[in-house]
Order: sequence, then C-alpha cells, then structure tokens
Amino acid sequence: MQTFTIKIGELSDASDIDFSAYRDYPYIAVQIFSGESAAKMQKIAETIESALPQAHIIGTTTDGEIIGSEISVLDTVVALSIFDKTEISSGYVDGEDSFANGAALARMLVQENTKLLILFSDGTSCNGETFLQGVSSVAPDVKVAGGMAGDNGKFVQTYILEGSKLLSRGAVGLALHSDELRVCSHFSFNWSPIGIEHVITKVDENRIYTIDDMSAVDFYARYLGEEVAEALPATGIEFPLIMHKHEHMVARAAIARNDDDSLSFAGNMQEGDRVRLGFGNAEMIMRDSLDAFNRDFRNSIETFFIYSCMARRRYMPEFIELEISPYARSAETVGFFTYGEFYHCGNSCELLNQTLTVVALSEAPVQEYIVPQQREEKLPSRQHEYIKTIRALTNLIEQSTRDYEVQARKLEKQMRYSEELLSAQRLFLRHAVHESNTPLSAMMSNIELFELEFGENIYMKNIEAALKNLCGIYADLGYLVRKDEVHYPKQQIDLVDYLRSRIEFFEIVARQVDLQFRFSTDRMRHPIFFNETKLQRIVDNNITNAIKYTYEGETIDINLEEREDGICFEISSRSIRIEEPSKIFDAYYREIYNREGLGIGLNLVSKICEEEGVEIMLESTEERTRFGYLFQRAEI
Repeated sequence: MQTFTIKIGELSDASDIDFSAYRDYPYIAVQIFSGESAAKMQKIAETIESALPQAHIIGTTTDGEIIGSEISVLDTVVALSIFDKTEISSGYVDGEDSFANGAALARMLVQENTKLLILFSDGTSCNGETFLQGVSSVAPDVKVAGGMAGDNGKFVQTYILEGSKLLSRGAVGLALHSDELRVCSHFSFNWSPIGIEHVITKVDENRIYTIDDMSAVDFYARYLGEEVAEALPATGIEFPLIMHKHEHMVARAAIARNDDDSLSFAGNMQEGDRVRLGFGNAEMIMRDSLDAFNRDFRNSIETFFIYSCMARRRYMPEFIELEISPYARSAETVGFFTYGEFYHCGNSCELLNQTLTVVALSEAPVQEYIVPQQREEKLPSRQHEYIKTIRALTNLIEQSTRDYEVQARKLEKQMRYSEELLSAQRLFLRHAVHESNTPLSAMMSNIELFELEFGENIYMKNIEAALKNLCGIYADLGYLVRKDEVHYPKQQIDLVDYLRSRIEFFEIVARQVDLQFRFSTDRMRHPIFFNETKLQRIVDNNITNAIKYTYEGETIDINLEEREDGICFEISSRSIRIEEPSKIFDAYYREIYNREGLGIGLNLVSKICEEEGVEIMLESTEERTRFGYLFQRAEI
C-alpha cells in the first residue's frame, strides 16, 4: 500500500490535484481533514468523487490537521491510500440514537475479513461512548480507529461526510477488508491525575449535573478558579476528569456547557464514579510517545494514521510536532486533532480523551522493511528550560498527591478501626442490656415476694433502692443502643399521673439518703402528646440526678404549671452549685466524679428535647439548682 498526502492550502478545491496517477488503482481510501469549512470539504469530496469514482471517501472537520511532521490549523489535508490486497467499503448513518448509529454502521461495513474500521462521528451531539458500544455490540473483535469531529474549539457545530454527502450529525466509516493487511495500534495518555478524589453525585449518561453535590460548573470554579469555569467547555479539554476504567486511566473532557450549569462530556459516566482532575505532563507526553514508537512500530510500516486529542495540540503547541515526527520520518503520516479518540482494546471499543492514538498499516512482508535510524530529538535551550520547570512542578504536584494518598489511606484505616470498635461496643452494650434485663426483673420480683411473705426488711430496702438505680442506668443504655433503630410512636400522656407514678417508684431510693419529694400542680390534668420511653428518660434522669446531688435531709420539689407557651415541668432542690452549666448536657461529663453514674443521662435528655422541641431551662446558684422543661400541650 501507499498513502499520498496533499495539503490544499489556499486552493478553493482539489481541481489542481493530478488524479491521473491514481485512476488505475481499484482500491482507494480517501480521508479529508478540514479546519476551514464544511462547504470546502464537501467541494473537495465532489471533485475527488468525480475524478476517482472507485474511491471511498470520508471526511471530518477538525481542531487541527496533521501532515507528515507538520501541524496546521484552519487548513485542509487530503490522504489518498492505495491498496493492492485490501478491499474497501464505506457508509454513513445520521440517526439521533448514538448506540443505534454505531450498531447500524458496523452491520453495514463489517465483513468476515474486516481488519479495521476508521470511523468519524460528529463531535457536538454524538455520545461517543454509546456510539462505540453500538459498534462493539455487532463487531467486538474488529479494530477501530478514528475520532469525533472538531470545530476549532468552538463546540458549536461539527461536520462529517461520506462520499460527497455532508452530515451535521451521525457517523461515517471506512472498512478495510483483507487477509494480507497488517494493523497495529497504540495510544499514549500521560495526563496526570492531581488532587483528591471526587464523586459523581448526579449524572445522566454523558451529562454531569453535580460532583460532590456541587454543580459541575461550580466544581471547576472551586478547584480551578472562576476564569477557567467561565471559559468552559474549552478549558475542560485541558483539565479533564480522570478515572480508572478497565484497569487503565481514561479521561473525560467537557464538550458543552448547559444552561443549568451541568456539563456534557465526550463519554459517559455513572453515579458514584470516583474522579480526579487531570493536567497534561508535557515532558512525560514527549518521552512516553517516543518510547511507544520505538517499542511498537519497528516493523514494515507503510502508513501511520494519527487521531490525537485537541488538548495535546493546545496544551503543548511547541512539542506536538516533536511527538509526531518519529512517525513521519518512518512512513507517510497523516491525521487530525479530535474531540474524542476511538480505540479498540480486547473485545470492545473505547472512547478516549486527551490521548494520541496511532494506527500503523502495511501490506508489505516484515522482512522487506528496514527500520530507519532514529535520531535523538534536540530541543532549543528555551524549551529545555521550560521542560525543566514543567518537570519540577509536575514532580511537586505528583509527590504531594502521593503523600496525601498515603495519609488518606492511613486515616481511612484508622477510621475503619474506630468504626469496627464502635460497632463492637454497640453490639456488646446491646447484648449486655438484653442479658441484664432478665436477672434485674427476677431480683425485683423476688424482693416483692420476700416482703409479702416476711414483711419489710431494711436490707431488702437497700437492695431494692440499688436495683432501681441500676435499672435506670440500664434503661439509659438500652435507649442509647436502640434509638437509631426503633421508631418511638407518640401518645397522649397526662403529666400529672405520670410524674406521680415515677415519684412513687423512686421514693424508696430517696428515703435511703434521707430525702423526700414534694409534688405540686396547678391543675388536675396536664396532657401532652409524647412518646413514653422518651418521657421516662427525661423524668427519670432528672429525679435520679436530684437524689444524687441534693443535700441530705432536704426536700426535692417537683412542680407542674400551665404557662402561656406550654406546660412547664420543674425539679429543684438545695444542692451543690453547677460550676459548668454549658457542659452539663455533654456526654460523659460529670462535675463530681466520685458519684455513681455514667455521665450519659443528661446528654440523652438534651438530644430528646432537641428532637421533640422541648425547651430546657437551667438555673444554679449557691442556694438552689433548678431544671425546667417546657412541653407543648396536647390538643384535646
């Protein structure tokens, strides 16, 4: 095979091309890459179609053209590839469904001995990833190359063509059928992920609405600045989202900004995908591309087709020709800069961004080809200094990112250990509370039976008082371990009757420390709408705290009264002054550590009051301490 490349330049069409040299060849594939205009591309195609009716023609608008080692913009390049042992077919699709387009084009073009599909899709409305999934659904084993059309970074309207038919949407393709043609492909990525991982939180195929619950545009503004965000989608090509897919990193570049501050990307993503922002490492791009050439393209290559991301040209304009020149010195080289590159890996097609994809073709036997001597690339001193700076900054960013990841893994490990410890603690408490209820109930029942048979006994009264304190502690623990798992329904409760029953329950405990209760109410009934379990935690914790801290021989006053804004439950007594009122509701805080208790009671009370809208009042002086709770009255 042979490929002839022609740069149209200032010519209005292809009429000056001498087609006589190609008329006798039956198998001709033509690719037209135009950064000028769709109309000019179509006119060139019409001229070629008229002069070479046996030729199969496809074309695309671009973000730059490649001819040999030269890079151009706003120009038009024509590649005529002549084959001796390879048959060619071409076709187009123009439906709205990207998957259906891919499947239909593959069914149209693929034969038993198809070696390569060269496909161009429109770059502004086509979902490239879905399109390739359609191709893979029909021809999973056929190599694919090509890319999405460009429009010089405007992201307004791209065009493709097949024959002389111009299309504003859909896809076109060339298929190469042969038992002799050898096809080798490679891609270079070398965009480095930077910073922390972020999570896609709302997405519909290739349209991302939110990242970390921020709009996609706000995400770019937060991490790259307002100036970058304002210039989207053009700047999104230079700073893509990078994620791991099929064991290698792939990039997704923004191609459209929508009115709701969502961004459309060249490929699909899913909710929950973890991504990082990326930047182009120019020095690594250069080095690895040369390494790839020396490793993969050393045998009998007759033509290179290069389909490279627009970001590589825009991000490193001084180096892109150096990246391409090793190919151009070895064989005829031609291609264009895309809005997304098509690549075949394993048994599926992949949409790539930020990559340089290369397809090497040859019909010649391997032994007929002699690899030319590769010379070391020489850069001007100014470029050397620039590369040194880029290398230093790149190393700084990447090492900082690695250090962060190490710290993040350590922190994650510590958090997992803490969560496991906390989970084990909850499980232990749950079992401990459950297993303790039975013996506590048995002891209380036996005390009652003993007193019925033998009468009251001072020792039994002491045991009963201690058990009631213990029951209160276990009731708090039981509520603590179950509160997030159990629904606590509300019911109408008369606070007057309820407080009398709890005072009666704790009277024996109060008498053990020479205390008594004095209960007063301004009404016979005070109904509230509340959950009884939660109410018991409020009442019991306040009564037991009053018993613990009231001076011996004093009276604990419990009062209920109607107020304009609700029903106030107050409990007060002469006791030690509270020195840190702001801390008294904190978990595990106790002002006097030699008193019994866990320091969790008032913290539970505080959380319940916050959940149920109960106002807490606290007043503590040298003379008296008063806790007040304002409940909403029940509607009767």
